[in-house]
Amino acid sequence: MTPLPSGRRAPRGSLSAAATRRVERPAPLRQAVYDALLELIVNRTLAPGQHLVEAELAEYLGVSRQPVREALQRLQTDGWVDLRPAQGAFVHTPTEEEADQLLAVRSVLETYSAKLAAEHATASDVKLLRKLQKAGEEALASTNVERLVKANADLHAAVAEIGRNKVLAEMIGLVDRRVRWYYTPIARPRSRDSWNEHAELVAAIADGDAERAGEVMHRHAEQTRQTYHDRKAPEDSTDSD
Repeated sequence: MTPLPSGRRAPRGSLSAAATRRVERPAPLRQAVYDALLELIVNRTLAPGQHLVEAELAEYLGVSRQPVREALQRLQTDGWVDLRPAQGAFVHTPTEEEADQLLAVRSVLETYSAKLAAEHATASDVKLLRKLQKAGEEALASTNVERLVKANADLHAAVAEIGRNKVLAEMIGLVDRRVRWYYTPIARPRSRDSWNEHAELVAAIADGDAERAGEVMHRHAEQTRQTYHDRKAPEDSTDSD
């Protein structure tokens, strides 16, 4: 019977029967391919609903089809890809309900993180936020969507870190990629208002005003959520002209 690390013995027929199985460490290539495909989805190079052809993706990434196949299966498990029988893999198209639920959770988490940031921010923290705010305004002037999305994510991540609550920061980090995915198509129409709201937020944190920081962040997150839901209106009116 196989001894456990504690010195106790496992019941016969359970762990002993599985003694030949070992935990496989994920190959760096598998992770790299997964990360590369996920980033292509998040930045919408691979658009929602797009058919994903293993051979094309393998050629694009310079790898064999096997790690691509494994990555697609994992992306399906994580909700980024839909595998359809006899059709293949497609980038998942988020429903309005999925987006609403995630952005609602983000609103709750980040409202609290803004309050904590105002309570804990040091002079160097405020300096960092102002630097990130400037980077965002420069991205806004460039009208580069990728830069806008990154600048937005960087500032929000910094606010979470400044709050000094590691669990909260980790939870915000878990939803970061999906927030970026939803934010990308509205980065331009939301940009000016968004960075004006960021400036208000940074000012509230600099003043140590937790209540005002929370209110600004809540309004900011809810406006982003509403803009996401309203994003189809201009497209629909253009199509009808």
